[in-house]
Amino acid sequence: MTLLHDRRRLIVSPALAPAQMRETDRLDRGQEATDGVLTIGLINNMPDSALQTTERQFMRLLTAAAGSNLIRFHCFSLPSVNRSQPAKSRTDQKYTDIADLDRLHIDGLIVTGAEPNAASLPEEPFWQDLTAIVDWAKTNTRSTIWSCLAAHAAVLHLDGIERQRLDTKCSGVYECFGVADHWLTAGLPSPFRVSHSRFNELRADDLAARDYQVLTLSPQGGVDIFAKQLRSQFIFFQGHPEYDPLSLEREYLRDISRFLAGERNGYPALPADYFDTETEQRLAAFERRARVERRPGLSSELPDRTVRQDAATAAAATAILRNWLNYLSDGAHAAPPHPNL
Repeated sequence: MTLLHDRRRLIVSPALAPAQMRETDRLDRGQEATDGVLTIGLINNMPDSALQTTERQFMRLLTAAAGSNLIRFHCFSLPSVNRSQPAKSRTDQKYTDIADLDRLHIDGLIVTGAEPNAASLPEEPFWQDLTAIVDWAKTNTRSTIWSCLAAHAAVLHLDGIERQRLDTKCSGVYECFGVADHWLTAGLPSPFRVSHSRFNELRADDLAARDYQVLTLSPQGGVDIFAKQLRSQFIFFQGHPEYDPLSLEREYLRDISRFLAGERNGYPALPADYFDTETEQRLAAFERRARVERRPGLSSELPDRTVRQDAATAAAATAILRNWLNYLSDGAHAAPPHPNL
């Protein structure tokens, strides 16, 4: 796959060998449809510590899934997501302005979650910007993927479905099973494994009552992927198929550090089915010590860790993204998707 960037300021990733854009590569909409170029946008709302990691994860997946598709890829960030100065400098320099969404004629959009800070989603500083993207995407994309908190926000805005707080964080690698026939999950094994990391959930009964179609779910983790056909095909992930093998470890260590620093009350639970047995035993011993000696410096004494070999989820994630890109590509050849063209 060749992955094109519409700006001269390229995002550098070890997973990609991006082509430098020439003026002759700046195709108009008609040329894109003829030449099979798909324009994909990533609205990256993840916290600063995960900003570049999320870029790499989705770019790596798109590279692996694209096959013969030619993709023009843009990263965006909502201006209302709070950023440190270094992160804001990166988005200013490397990302496309969110105001350019209409000009770029996005075929497929991916919207990530964000780290919540308010008591409810409508109180988040990014709520109005995010819900405006939901309304825009309904008629200006062929399909949009809403990930984690973005999925929760989208269904609340569209249909008033409230997410439910979990007693303990849903964190781990879970076996998920297909429960409906759908092009997005065609060819996936059953079960397949997906990373989940969230404090809230959307329930299958609530979704079905509002005409959402649950596609995959986990007996332990609940609803995984669900969909709703509007003018655009909306796809919702409660999990994180894009996560690399060490993503859950990074989050777990972050939460331990926050506990030791007094920034959170409870000690984080081990991610389910993620570390090997010896690592779980070492981490359990460290937890007992941390509860007694609670201090920030203790995080430097964390034991060595080994992730289970079957924690890898890239194959299933690539298959899902491949099906999504093929759907976008088929639509590109069938008819212009955008009513304002």
